[in-house]
Amino acid sequence: MLPMGLASAQSTPPTDDEEEPAPTAEQTQAAASAPAITLDRVSVTGSRIARDTFNSVSPVQVISREESTLAGFSSTTGVLQSNSVTGGSSQINNAYGGFVVNGGPGVNTLSLRGLGATRTLILLNGRRVSPAGSRGAVGSADLNVLPNMMIERIEVLKDGASSIYGSDAVAGVVNVITRTRVDDTTVEFQRNFTQDGGGDETRAGIMTGAVGDRWHASGSLEMNQRAELTLGQRGWASDCPRPLLGRNADGSYGADDYIDPRTGRPKCWTIDDSGVTINTIGTGNIAGVPGLGSVGTGASGNIFNRWRPNPGVTTGLPGYEGVDYFGRDSFDPAMLRESLISPTKNTTGFLQAGFDLNALGDAELYFEGLGHRRESQQIGYLQHSLDYPVGSPLLGSLSTLPAWLAAPADGSTNGRNVSVRAFIGWGPYKSWQEVDFFRATGGLRGNLGTEWSYDTYYSHARSDSAYMVENRLTDRIARSIDVVSDGRGGFVCRDPSGGCVPTPALSAAVVGGDLPQAYRDYIMQDTRGQTIYTESTFNFGVNGPLFDLPAGTVSTAMGVEHRRQEIDDTPDINSINNNLFGFTASQPTRGKDSVSEAYIEFEVPLLSDLPFAQEFTFNASARYTDYDSYGDDSTWKLGVLYTPVDWLSIRASRGTSFRAPALFEQFLGATSGFLSSATDPCNEYGNRNPTSARYQNCASEGLPTNFQQTSSVTSITQGGAETGLAAETSVAVTAGIVLQPEFPEWFGDLSFAADYYDIKVDNGVARLSGQNVMNLCYDSQPADFNSDAGQCSLVTRGVNNSMSVTSGYVNISESLVRGWDFTARFVREIGPGSFRTTARLSNYLTQAGRTFPTDPLRNTTGTVAQPQYAGDVDFSYSVQKWLVRYGLEWVGATNDYDYYETYFDTDYRPLYLLETGNYFLSNLSVQYRGDDWSATVGARNLADKEPPMVSAGWGNRIGNAPLYSGYDYLGRTFFFNLSKSF
Repeated sequence: MLPMGLASAQSTPPTDDEEEPAPTAEQTQAAASAPAITLDRVSVTGSRIARDTFNSVSPVQVISREESTLAGFSSTTGVLQSNSVTGGSSQINNAYGGFVVNGGPGVNTLSLRGLGATRTLILLNGRRVSPAGSRGAVGSADLNVLPNMMIERIEVLKDGASSIYGSDAVAGVVNVITRTRVDDTTVEFQRNFTQDGGGDETRAGIMTGAVGDRWHASGSLEMNQRAELTLGQRGWASDCPRPLLGRNADGSYGADDYIDPRTGRPKCWTIDDSGVTINTIGTGNIAGVPGLGSVGTGASGNIFNRWRPNPGVTTGLPGYEGVDYFGRDSFDPAMLRESLISPTKNTTGFLQAGFDLNALGDAELYFEGLGHRRESQQIGYLQHSLDYPVGSPLLGSLSTLPAWLAAPADGSTNGRNVSVRAFIGWGPYKSWQEVDFFRATGGLRGNLGTEWSYDTYYSHARSDSAYMVENRLTDRIARSIDVVSDGRGGFVCRDPSGGCVPTPALSAAVVGGDLPQAYRDYIMQDTRGQTIYTESTFNFGVNGPLFDLPAGTVSTAMGVEHRRQEIDDTPDINSINNNLFGFTASQPTRGKDSVSEAYIEFEVPLLSDLPFAQEFTFNASARYTDYDSYGDDSTWKLGVLYTPVDWLSIRASRGTSFRAPALFEQFLGATSGFLSSATDPCNEYGNRNPTSARYQNCASEGLPTNFQQTSSVTSITQGGAETGLAAETSVAVTAGIVLQPEFPEWFGDLSFAADYYDIKVDNGVARLSGQNVMNLCYDSQPADFNSDAGQCSLVTRGVNNSMSVTSGYVNISESLVRGWDFTARFVREIGPGSFRTTARLSNYLTQAGRTFPTDPLRNTTGTVAQPQYAGDVDFSYSVQKWLVRYGLEWVGATNDYDYYETYFDTDYRPLYLLETGNYFLSNLSVQYRGDDWSATVGARNLADKEPPMVSAGWGNRIGNAPLYSGYDYLGRTFFFNLSKSF
């Protein structure tokens, strides 16, 4: 693997009368095999101009196919989401199957510098990979679509390059480069299997090709399948998630955790930590018999509104005992069947071909096709809230209980108030996605005279996704709950149309989850949607020398590009009609945009082969961008490379970007859901200072000072095209130094690189929450408070002071990321073989942002899941046909205490565990290469390291572990790879 920031280059595609180009010197060191060579002019990702030296203005990391195999990665996705590429920033992977993410469940994306996947550009052979995925928020390339066997290397540019490649290259560019020519057939099989079961991966593929006098063609077909890993298969995720509140005398956490009176030990799966209320009913306040350890309200402490079945209770609420908040049942063994790592099957085909025309400047007519299908699914756990209306005959002896809740706004009780709500463990439910992605590219490249060349192509890509979720339908629940007697002691639906099945009568068995299968099958249906995303690109470019200077030739590259994108997401009709019980409803997302661009780049050698100026080169690029949706703007980048002596290079660059919002950020169809009643800003506003803006604004609406919202807040999220969403701009600065001193041959080769980066995004696009909108409305100055203007125009109070809020994508004030990347490499011949070690370190100085100009700029670097330091080191030794590799990955210690103490002047150390220690993962592999075959065996996470634990309330967690891609959830994993060529 070529270290980021060191000398890096790629070979230009050979013409038909050339052999496959030999590896670059750096790639040779990375593989520790072939000798160094002399290069002709080459091009490097981050520039469209060919150069005849290794060093580039911008830092580039090169990952060879062999290195990824030795590291145990079975897919390109795994390589790109590794810490060595991401620098420790969190990525969306298969552990996010149960969370709402852009691109839908099962998607895998790449976010460089932690700036988001929409600001990282993915290229395949220098041409962009269009977005793929499901649901309305598709806007980034899905790494699953990339081939694996055909890849020769991956080049990662961690530098803004919008003026070179387009508006979404804000944080960096990844260029996946395939083998240009293949003249044999290779089959490959890889198996990754975990020590504790679950999450196994199997990949099998074939690559073949042929080369003629004037043509070449090659392709690959491969299948990669990952098995599901459930919560129950990893003890750290399932054994006993606890809040971990309060500190014990020995320094451990959990002193204030609730003690279960039934066991005498801290309770696991509490409601505020991973659990959910089940086997319980809710009523109005009633005097009753308390359950073991439960305390009610009132003078006697025997007033309850939550109850657990207990057939021995004959007074109060017969058949039920009162339970308090922690006393409620909150764990169902079926929860352990939830997906920790969602299963997926990826089938990918890749084809490329070229034909020499012997015309149009020795032109080559070329073609490239990529086809992919992803089949992924997720298993989640569902709590079923069954509302029995006042007086319902299904309540039996409890039919005289008064109303507890107002009639739900969703109509599930046909407008009748609720007397009893049963909290029932429904069990697992499934969602799945089937994504078909296709991209075809055809182009022509050749020479213009003896020194200039041209390349023009047209590419069209289409992602077609079908997605399904098992959902309960509100109208069926409403029809099912409306029953009449069947004359035989049972019940039937008042309206039996559509095969209506009556809701089961309230009983201890029903509350415990024993629901008739016919009832389950009637209210639970498969809901299906479809997402189509298309992108077409036309590009024409030329490059060559302009004129000579004393220090060398001034070169340029210029071209034009036009892209057209369209998204069409159609959710299930039940989602559109807000008929999904307990789930958000979505409207169609439909929109399109196109952009025309022109770019130019110059490279000017100012000094060369002089004392203290071996090379001094200036690079400049500019791009004009014109969006149909957001108008036009221009971006630029300036860079210098100064090599005073052979062993020292200094480089620096400064550039700008202009990014129009992605289609989903503009046109996302309205999505409705519900927020807790506690989010109403006017709740108990009388406790606030009477001179405060919120107090006065709530009072102006006639609300009492002790107002308490009793209904859920309806939340509607939509795209920003209708609310004035603007394009975002950014400025990126990099500066670096590369040291490659010459040592005696006995010492070996040592190289070191340090690169500083500073990226500031202004007016950045982000999703504003409903809570943000409500707070902004009610905290506005009373003189400006107007329920029909500003943020308050998005907040509505309805009947009985019910509340709804509309939010969506807005332009935030500022995002800033700064830091250092360090790389060191040492290569030496030892005995009969060659030793190589490479170390990489990322040091984030700042990861900060604010939504509005008046907000403080808060630096979150070093907090949990945003480590300040991350790095890796690998050691390899090759001798004859053998190669041994050991790798160590490191995520630095993190804590949230410094952050809270800095910005909130609060010490949380005595209350919460909000820190993680240094986290290390070690990997080992051995490879043998025969004449036409190879075998690799190894293990990842040799020490079987578990992820660290934090307290409840931190954020998204799995068990007590933070949800963070830098931690390993699989445990010790063994792998082997077999490859044979014919």
